[in-house]
Amino acid sequence: MMVIRTVSVMKALAREWRREGKRIGFVPTMGYLHEGHLSLVRESKERAGVTVVSIFVNPTQFGPNEDFKKYPRDLEKDSAYLKDAGVDALFYPDTSEIYPPGYRTSVEVAGLQDRLCGKARPGHFRGVVTIVLKLFDIVGPDYAFFGAKDAQQVLIIRRMAADLNLDVEVVTCPIVREPDGLALSSRNAYLDPGERKAARVLSTSLRWAEKAVGAGERDAPRLIAGIRTILEAEPLVRIDYVEAVDPETLEPVAEIRGDVLVPLAVYIGSTRLIDNLRLSV
Repeated sequence: MMVIRTVSVMKALAREWRREGKRIGFVPTMGYLHEGHLSLVRESKERAGVTVVSIFVNPTQFGPNEDFKKYPRDLEKDSAYLKDAGVDALFYPDTSEIYPPGYRTSVEVAGLQDRLCGKARPGHFRGVVTIVLKLFDIVGPDYAFFGAKDAQQVLIIRRMAADLNLDVEVVTCPIVREPDGLALSSRNAYLDPGERKAARVLSTSLRWAEKAVGAGERDAPRLIAGIRTILEAEPLVRIDYVEAVDPETLEPVAEIRGDVLVPLAVYIGSTRLIDNLRLSV
């Protein structure tokens, strides 16, 4: 596995692969990898001739009081995981490579970035979209792979790619969960044993919602109220939001009909966790 530190070398390698007729799969990450990331790598290897993974903890998507400095990092472990998974190249740039002195450009997706997580994290998705667009330009992928846990992020990136006529297929891969249902996340490492136990309530509440809809519940406010009741029964949980929305517009829905996304975000201690449920009725 090649480890590439500069934009110029990554671009040159991508051009060489394209001249050879190879299709490029790309998995952008912030590192501290887990099985969820590796599932994206496996999907890339199924579809593409070469697979690139980036590790870059992007400062522009963190707010001033968020966890940029303490975000977990372990390059040695991550590199070993990626090498064992058969990744062709790890792109691991310094911040100065991505945001050189004088940098002042950003990208926004109006109407989608200020809802849900965007309400609590102003500017977050501007940072996400900007770094993803830059990485797409540097790596030049045919396919880019993202996890369904970050449903709003994937929707925004798909919209950006479509609006800017990018030659990349954005592929959404299923949520990977622990045996007790907790969605895998690098931020799970922040949880102490008591908080980790409490975190199971996220998936418990969503499983309840899925069963309720299966039993005939169609009233979105009642469904949201039921989820909130389960979450609020856990003393360590502080709810950020629970909503039922159209999965393409993120507009709230009153009735569970057609395709509906039920996303939620909570704080457990100081750790913010997200999860979601996709319904098709």
